[in-house]
Amino acid sequence: MIDAVPPTEIVVTAERAPENAADTPASVSVIDGQQVELLGDPLVSSVLRLTPSVSVATSGPAGSLTEVRIRGAENNHTLLFIDGIRANDPATGNQPRYELLNADLASRIEVVRGPQSALWGSEAVGGVIAIDGVQAPDTGGDGTAELGSFGFRRASTSGALANDRTNLAAAVGWQRADGINAVNGPGDKDGYRNLSGRARGTWNAAPGLQLGVAGFALSGRSDFDGFDDFGRHDDTLDNSRNRLLAGRVWGEYGSRQSDWHARLGVSLLESRNRNFLDEDEINLTSGRRATVDAQVEHVFQTGKLHHRLILAFDHESEDFKASDTIYGGATNQDRDRKHQAGTLEWRTDAGPVVTDLALRRDWFNRFEDATTVRASVLAKVGGGFSIAASYGEGIAQPTFFDLYGFFPNSFVGNPSLKPESSRGFEGSVRFRKGAFGTSLTAYRQRLRDEIVDVFDPATFLSSTINRSEKSNRSGIEAAADWTLGSELRLSANYAYLKATERSDLRSNVREARRPKHSGSVTADGQVGHVLYGASIAYTGERADTDFEVFPFQRVKLGAYWLAGARIAYEVHPGVQLFARAANAFDAKYQDALGYRTEGRSLYAGIRLGSRS
Repeated sequence: MIDAVPPTEIVVTAERAPENAADTPASVSVIDGQQVELLGDPLVSSVLRLTPSVSVATSGPAGSLTEVRIRGAENNHTLLFIDGIRANDPATGNQPRYELLNADLASRIEVVRGPQSALWGSEAVGGVIAIDGVQAPDTGGDGTAELGSFGFRRASTSGALANDRTNLAAAVGWQRADGINAVNGPGDKDGYRNLSGRARGTWNAAPGLQLGVAGFALSGRSDFDGFDDFGRHDDTLDNSRNRLLAGRVWGEYGSRQSDWHARLGVSLLESRNRNFLDEDEINLTSGRRATVDAQVEHVFQTGKLHHRLILAFDHESEDFKASDTIYGGATNQDRDRKHQAGTLEWRTDAGPVVTDLALRRDWFNRFEDATTVRASVLAKVGGGFSIAASYGEGIAQPTFFDLYGFFPNSFVGNPSLKPESSRGFEGSVRFRKGAFGTSLTAYRQRLRDEIVDVFDPATFLSSTINRSEKSNRSGIEAAADWTLGSELRLSANYAYLKATERSDLRSNVREARRPKHSGSVTADGQVGHVLYGASIAYTGERADTDFEVFPFQRVKLGAYWLAGARIAYEVHPGVQLFARAANAFDAKYQDALGYRTEGRSLYAGIRLGSRS
């Protein structure tokens, strides 16, 4: 389900080892492949909008720069995994590239809310998002084609091969849209295109020994409107061309049912981002991240207590390069950094009570080391009720640009920065009885040493510092789900968020682009030959900053509702015709000040499937 997880669902990022949802204290949402298909949204960010306390801000039409914030955290404070590979882009300040994430390649999405750095390290401040192309249980393939408003075209295909020892799955997706003019008034249209692929394979080489390989490729071009010489939004011919390539190989010894389980993996990610004005290249950034990870898991019992002890080690090296043409190479960079981490997690199951304690130490070679802790407890109190509480810490390392960035007469980085850190508490009450489930969660987080830009009026230069004041985030999440067989799955959620920071002029200013109120309702299912999915999401008023007029002022962005629906008819086994609507209420809204978004749009397509 989108906002509440069935107790038999296995979650993989709430702990260092897979666990039943009913037995994890973490706040987690799982979106399965069937829901992704039935809702029909082309980009993963549109699906994430339907999960509790997740806000999405796109700077223009679909395919433009997209920011996702969990519980009010920054965009680069969410850790993204794709098929087990850490996918935050080192070439763009460790921000996930949500605008490149084609939903046709997502067969499972998991969102864990709250600080998780004690388990997964840097960037896991607001939470963790894991997108999987899971092992295919069937042999066969499928394909989809769709077209519609704003010159949108879309095609995807996937295939799988499975037997007793081998499991292979691969998918390719392509999208393109002409878009709209991102700024008010006449002008060129700002569209996008992307081409993505993923593959995953496992081989049971011997009893208790599995070898695996996974990889993904994301590439895209996005047209956008930049600024004129006076810093005002203008209809320009700016565009960016981006690429991420990543692969991972691993081996596992033992099974989840055995006393010992071990895993060793190696990952490599490379990214390249090029910015153009029309066809003239302005600058280029590239990044590379190599990771080695090892984990040993031991399960044992003392009396009536069932224990799981995990020891993990990670080694990571990153390289960053930047070059330009407009400054004659003055901003060029060639930097690298390394870090190691050790993690210890101890889980105890005493029947109705489950506790989990994690401790991690990160050793950085370019800035201050960090230690993070997570402690949680879940108690099943009977009658379908359970209560959970947790304390967690998160860190986010300074970006290469924060440390070393340079623009002549404008910006100089600060190599003395230390990582940002966050501490958070949460408590929840949950109820599940048969097909119905609900939960109520309250949380509070505090961000320390936030990295912010500062301006020196004496030198007219900007730089970065660790802010001494703290930013506070607190809120409430309510969620419910109800399943009536395959005919109907219904879910709803509401989130309240209070996110404040200190400014130079006054204290407790609302942080930008964080709605105080948000929520969604979704429904999907199949009745006879008809398959359907529908959603409506509410985003409340948000603050943003107007940088076009000095002194820069905070302004309000209005609340809006986004409704979408998809209906398909199976005209023959394995053949579906479908129609889809997005922004069905034709809402006029902005996610980022000064950038327009698309109105109501309609689409139609065909889906062919031969899985058996």
